[in-house]
Parts: sequence; C-alpha cells; structure tokens
Amino acid sequence: MSTSPETAPLVDLQRLFVAIRRRKRLWLATALLGLIAGAAVAVVLPAPPTAVTKVIVVHQDDSPTDSGTLMRTDVAVLSTTKIAEGALKKLGSTESAEEFMKNYAGLGLTNNVMQITVKAKSNEEAVAQAQALAEVFIADHVQRSQAAAAAQSKAILDQRKNAQDELTKVDQQIADETGKGRNANASTLEGLYGRRAALASQVSDFDSRAQQAGIGSPQVAAGTQIVDAPRALPKAFLKTTATNAGIGFALGLALGLAFAAIGAVSRDRPVLRREISTHLGASVLAQLPAKPRGPARLWRRSRAVSERKRVATTLVRAIKKDKPQVSLLELGAPKVAAALALDIAEELDGSTSVVDDLPNEDVRKLVTETKSEVAVVGAGDPPAGPDERRVGVGTVSPGTAWTDLEHLGKETVLVVKAGFANTLWLHTVARQLADQQIPIVGVVLVDPDPRDKSDGTLWDGLHTALRGRAKSAPSVHRVSVVENEDRIDELAARIAERVAVVEPPTRRIAPVRPVAPPPAKPPLPEPGKVSVPDHLDAPTKKFAPVKPPKRPTPFKRDHGEPAHKGELNAELESEKSAEVS
Repeated sequence: MSTSPETAPLVDLQRLFVAIRRRKRLWLATALLGLIAGAAVAVVLPAPPTAVTKVIVVHQDDSPTDSGTLMRTDVAVLSTTKIAEGALKKLGSTESAEEFMKNYAGLGLTNNVMQITVKAKSNEEAVAQAQALAEVFIADHVQRSQAAAAAQSKAILDQRKNAQDELTKVDQQIADETGKGRNANASTLEGLYGRRAALASQVSDFDSRAQQAGIGSPQVAAGTQIVDAPRALPKAFLKTTATNAGIGFALGLALGLAFAAIGAVSRDRPVLRREISTHLGASVLAQLPAKPRGPARLWRRSRAVSERKRVATTLVRAIKKDKPQVSLLELGAPKVAAALALDIAEELDGSTSVVDDLPNEDVRKLVTETKSEVAVVGAGDPPAGPDERRVGVGTVSPGTAWTDLEHLGKETVLVVKAGFANTLWLHTVARQLADQQIPIVGVVLVDPDPRDKSDGTLWDGLHTALRGRAKSAPSVHRVSVVENEDRIDELAARIAERVAVVEPPTRRIAPVRPVAPPPAKPPLPEPGKVSVPDHLDAPTKKFAPVKPPKRPTPFKRDHGEPAHKGELNAELESEKSAEVS
C-alpha cells in the first residue's frame, strides 16, 4: 500500500540511500580527483627542508600531578615575538618576527620535553634556526627562573629585615625595663621575653627560606638544556605523496557524498518503484536494466537483448486481447522505447507496423541496424487498414504535444527511466493522459536500482490496476463496419433478446360484441327439428397471429459508420412503438 502524504516522512532514508548509490559516479569521481590532487600537491609543492630539536625544560614548581600546564606555557612562550626576535638577532637575519613565527612550532612531548620544528629554504638554514631558537628559549627560561628566585629571595630578606628591626626594639625595651631594678614590672618583662623569642624564630625561618630560594635557580639553569641536537629531517617523498593523496581522497569522497545527498533531497526525482507507480497512477509491469557501459557492453549485449525480448512478450500478453491501437510513450529512454516497440510488433500476430513519432530517435535506422522486418510509418501517414495493427512510439518529455498522443494509440504503456523526471512532471503526465482519456496499461521501468525491494503494483483503483483490467470486458471502439460486422450483428441480437425478455410483443385481440338477452318464453320447436338459441350461436372470432420479433440489423449513418449501442436501442424502441400502434 502506498504511503499517504500525511504519513510520509520528511526525509525518506531509503530513497536517500538509493539516490546516493545511483550517483556513485559523482562521488567516486570526486574521490578520484581528490586523490590525484593530493598526489599532485606532493609533487608540485614538495615539503620544505625541516629541522627538529628537543629541549628538556626544568620547572621550579614541577610536581607529579602536573597535567601539562607548565609545558603548554613554555610552548606559548616559544611562539612569542620576544623569542623570535632574539633568534633572528642571534642569526643576524633581517626577516620580520611575524614571518619567522610562521615557519616554526613547538610541541610538548612530555611534561618536561619540548620539540621544536623549523622550516627553511635549506637544511643548513633550518638547523641553524632551530639551534638559535633552542638557545634563546633556554636563556629566556633560565633568566625568568633566576629573576623569580631573586625576587622571592629579596622579598624574604625584606621580611627578615623587618623582623630583625622589631627584634632590636624588643631587646631595647627589655634592657630599659631591666634597668629599673626593683621597680621593673615582672608581667611586662615576661611579655617582652615571649615576643623576643617569637621574633627570633621568624628571623631564623626567613634565613632558611632565603637560602632555599637562592638554591632553586641553579637547578633550573643546569637542568634546562638541549637533549637532542638540531638535525635535518630526511625527505620521504613516497610517504609524503601517500599521505597527501589519502587526505585528498577522503576530502573528495566526503564532498561527493555531500553533493549527492543534497541533490537527492533538493531535486525530488523518484527512483523507487512504489513512488513512480503512485505518482503515475499505474503499476510497474516490468523493468529493464541500464545500458551496459564500457567493456561490459561486449559480453552483456546479448543478455540485454534477451531481457528486452522477455519484457516485450509480457507486454504482448497484456495487450493482444484488445483490438485498440496501443502506444509506447517514453520518458527519458527513447532508444529503449523504440527497440521495445519493434519487439512488440514482431511478437503480435498478423500484419503489424510501428508508428514513429519520436523526435530524437530514428526508428527506421534502428530497424536497419537490427535487420528487423517490421514496417515503420510516420505519424502523418494514412490510417491503418482493416487487417493491420499499429504500435505507436512517442514521448511525454517536456515539450510534448499532448493532443497528438491519441493518434498513436487508445491505450499506452509508459517507458520511464528511474530518476529522470521529478514528481511534478510525473503528475503532469498522469493528468494529461487522463484528460486525453488514454488509459495507462502499465509502466516499464528502465535503469531501476538493483537493491530496490519496494512494490510497484497499484493496489487501489481497479479501473487502472492490471488485475482489474484483466477481468474487465473489452470496450467497444469506433472501427470500420467491414472489420466488425459479425460483432455488430451479435451485439444487436443480444439487445433484441434482452428487449424480448423484458417486454414481450403486444397481441391483437378482436373486440367482443354484446350478447342480446334471451326471450322470456322461447317458442316451441317444430317437430323433428332441433333449434339452437341465438346467444349460443355467436359467430367465430379470428385472432391475429403472433409474429416473431424481427432481428434488428445494424443501422448505418449517412457517412457509412456503424451506429453505437444507444442508437440501436433507439431504433428498436421506434419499431416496437410502430407495431403497437
């Protein structure tokens, strides 16, 4: 059963995947172009000479729980104009610091090891720049560490001096209080002694902290150094080419898939059997694969021909029981429609010809190539004879003259290429054929998706579905009297029998005369003579004989065409009226 518009999903994943798979040439082509472009970049723009060096960096505040924050700080410091200008000054170069910063980078391998990578015009220049950067960074790091240690030591010493000055004041107060002799206050002296002890402890603590601060800077200076001397990296051409080609292939493939997906959603071109049958209002009778491309045309040509013959046989079974002319209308597959029409003409019994009305395909040329014996006529040629049957070939592509399609056939088979027309044009084709009163026998789908498992049968609408059409009686068409004289006589006889059963003919009965009343006293008969009363001696009445119903004959119009069923009924009614009167 088809999906109603109310329940249809916003994005049909099955249709999206089928559309992407059908456009595999696009995304495979973009992937191949990306592969070629990546390899070409490696050849045209080779990697510049590169030098690397490794520096071990000792931090005064190192801890086992550090998550790499200190190393990230060092990498950020390496990428500053101060380090760049120092390296350029050491090298004696006039290059700007901003341009030089683009050619090198730092990478933290561990919490204490940093790798410096430099690109230059030559290997020697790259090695020199890496050496200069490492030395300038080490000097800056040691200088910053020493400056921090000196600042910390100075602050501790300042605090020690303040504590020492206060301790001197306390000692003076104790001396003054002790000089009073007996007048000295014992509680005051006890407080001063306690204060002096605390200040002495602080002075001693400040001395030890100042010594530790001074010891930290030499460890940083001695530990921060170059552990891996600058060296030029060897040029791995094959590795670089393979890497660039792989990156280009991935980017091209992603770009092609994105274009295919966007095109499938925006173009709205049905590719599934169920969608095409729903939009056209007809069932998919058969399908034909796409024309083989490349070397496959050599060994798959016979297979394609046999499949087309099989489809032609299926269509012949569906249309040979009906007398009206049948047409094949293509939508995106003119060559397939022309070849299929020739196969159908060969399969039909009797004299059959093909009416060529394809604007972009020469059916006569195809007949010459295939050495077929089927006659090909044009759309403007005289009509077919009484014993000749024609198969029309036309198109319903944009620009079609819709009023000319009825001359190709009273019924039609649509040959539609999957993904060729959008939904709006499929609706236009179905509406125009319905307006022209040309029923669609079915649809032959060309180039379907091999993994499409949807059902292309129309289940609602018996008047157009194939199963309803097979059970319905063939319709009466206006044809010549000579070709269908027996059929017209049989139809007239059936109508006469139906009329006779429903309304038998009227019989004519003579009127009955009134009988005179008998006399009161009949006279006595004479002797030897028998008398009969007058009312018993009535004259014999004669009844009209029943005439059998006349067999109606087919009536012809003035121009020689047979009458339709309605006209035959009208003539029979007029005859009955005459007989009754």
